[in-house]
Amino acid sequence: MRAARLIKMVLLLQSRPAMTAAELARELEVSERTVTRDAQALSEAGVPVYAERGRAGGYRLIGGYRTRLTGLARGEAEALFLSGVPGALREMGLQDAASAARLKVSAALLPSLRDASRTAAQRFHLDAPNWFREPETPELLPAVADAVWDDRTVAARYRRGEDEVVRELEPYGLVLKAGVWYLCARVARAAGGGAFRVYRIDRFTAVEAREERFERDDGFDLPAFWTERAEQFARSILRVEAVVRLTPEGARRLAYVVDALSAREALRAAGAPDADGRVTVTLPVESEEVAHTQLRGLGPEVEVLAPEELRARFARDARRLAGLYGDGASGVGEYGIGASGDGTSGADPAGT
Repeated sequence: MRAARLIKMVLLLQSRPAMTAAELARELEVSERTVTRDAQALSEAGVPVYAERGRAGGYRLIGGYRTRLTGLARGEAEALFLSGVPGALREMGLQDAASAARLKVSAALLPSLRDASRTAAQRFHLDAPNWFREPETPELLPAVADAVWDDRTVAARYRRGEDEVVRELEPYGLVLKAGVWYLCARVARAAGGGAFRVYRIDRFTAVEAREERFERDDGFDLPAFWTERAEQFARSILRVEAVVRLTPEGARRLAYVVDALSAREALRAAGAPDADGRVTVTLPVESEEVAHTQLRGLGPEVEVLAPEELRARFARDARRLAGLYGDGASGVGEYGIGASGDGTSGADPAGT
């Protein structure tokens, strides 16, 4: 265990000019005291690890030292070939570069590991787009990807509703979400700077990379930023509340038809089930129209209690279904559908 940690410490120091004890401790998942002991052990073993004290201090390798402890185990080699997403690389215009890199890595591997690319590809495949959706590669994606890799400021035209805006952007990173490409960027410092924002690549109408490069903010964490922004977006569009009564099966399926996080939170906040085992929840939804479309997927496993107009929509659906299916469809149902088919024993909340 310690030997593997020492090797990792050497490789970390080899890949960076210097690292503080706190940074090494975080990467190695040990205490700073353990880092000090490990550095001493490496030094005694002949690895030139040098420690500098003070605020700007840290650990570094001196004399251009390069370790030869870079052999890959089979699991590591297979994981390396899994790190590329072929479709995404192709869309960004990086397919040739990725192919060449894989060939070079394969050639450098031990003979017993050279089938790693084939064994990994036969066991795992990522298909990013949603079902029933033909993936479309945004025309300007390769240009944006080049700017991201080169840290080049871009002049971009972007569709916002019916309007088109012009922005000088510092493109920090790309995200592929459910088959849609997004750019995480911020307005260039020369143009006033600002907070990081998210732009859909397919809404760019023009992108021109500038000659000058921008200085990246080392504190920017793309995965963390995307997770936070995605949660904020999901919550921001849920502006209406619907009160619904769910059967046990409806409660189980709720997260499959509405926002999963909102469904889980609503169910956790719900009271105890009634005598029939049904729970009443207050559910954030985007709009009554969207809630109507989504909750219809639960069929008789859900009863809408409020708002009244949403309940009236389901009442009208119930009457239409009763007319379609004839005898037995308009009687008192298993989940409280009354004689009028609206769950109110004949009273229509919309007055129709």
